[in-house]
Amino acid sequence: MKNIFFALLSLLVLSSCTQPQNANAPQPDQKEWSIALHGGAGYVSKDMPEDRKQAYMESLEEALNIGAEILENGGSALDAIEKTVNYLEDNELYNAGKGAVFTSEGKNELDAAIMDGATLNAGAITGVTTVKNPVSLARKVMTDSKHVFFSADGAETFADETDVERVDPEYFYTERRFQSLKRAQAAKQESNLIETNQQKAWKYGTVGAVALDKNGKLAAATSTGGMTNKKYGRVGDVPIIGSGTYANDLVAVSATGWGEKIMLNVSAHTLAAYMEFKNATLQQSMDYLVDDVLEPGDAGFIAVDKYGNFSMKTNTGSMFRAATDSDGNKEVGIWE
Repeated sequence: MKNIFFALLSLLVLSSCTQPQNANAPQPDQKEWSIALHGGAGYVSKDMPEDRKQAYMESLEEALNIGAEILENGGSALDAIEKTVNYLEDNELYNAGKGAVFTSEGKNELDAAIMDGATLNAGAITGVTTVKNPVSLARKVMTDSKHVFFSADGAETFADETDVERVDPEYFYTERRFQSLKRAQAAKQESNLIETNQQKAWKYGTVGAVALDKNGKLAAATSTGGMTNKKYGRVGDVPIIGSGTYANDLVAVSATGWGEKIMLNVSAHTLAAYMEFKNATLQQSMDYLVDDVLEPGDAGFIAVDKYGNFSMKTNTGSMFRAATDSDGNKEVGIWE
């Protein structure tokens, strides 16, 4: 009898351990759809000229409207985030596509990734120089190939087999980004310390979007020109699935910031894993990642969960961001 008693007791303990911590907690209200986007995180002065600030705010609003309209009309999360990121890639205010920064060799090399949370399928590309909208090529990798990740010449060859728009590399040239390269290179010659500070101020500008659609599907996408004055062959977090971009059936995440730090902490997946295994809310998971895992100045993130809640947080001082949902909640901002 004693053995039977302890066996039953063990089963009861095991059963209680496998239950979610908050199994009886009320579930959040379900929103029909939700979308969040970012245009980079870093150290942006609040003394930014008013006309430039207005340009950023208007572009964030426009990008948000593009994605929200698709979702409101029953479009997929994948379509919404691709078109939203396309707009940001075409806007030279941001470090992606047209506004991409320059490498140490004076080139524009573009990275992007997209992930379908419903299937856990993803596509990523790095080091492309002739693809107008890298995130669209990343989606082609996901849907039209057996692979997940293409790089440099291989990515360009794969692009030749698709209908994505191509441009001459000169298309990506902007004077503002070229002058950023010159300042970074001059600072390096003067002092490694100055170069470090200069890089930290200029390297954040990645764009991304995450969304939940009316079918309950989540998706995430991120696109970037990388880091100003980055060394030959350097790859950041954006195209690394689980680092800068991740989505599953629980949450979709996109990162922006210091790519090396984001990669080392497998940041986007860390947020998703914390949600799942700690049975935490989206905001609790975001706070854990930004406040506890990463250090001040490292990165910012946007995320949408399966209920349509959105969260946008950075520890860098500022992040160009916007979000809205089917309930009319909306946020557009730059500074913390």
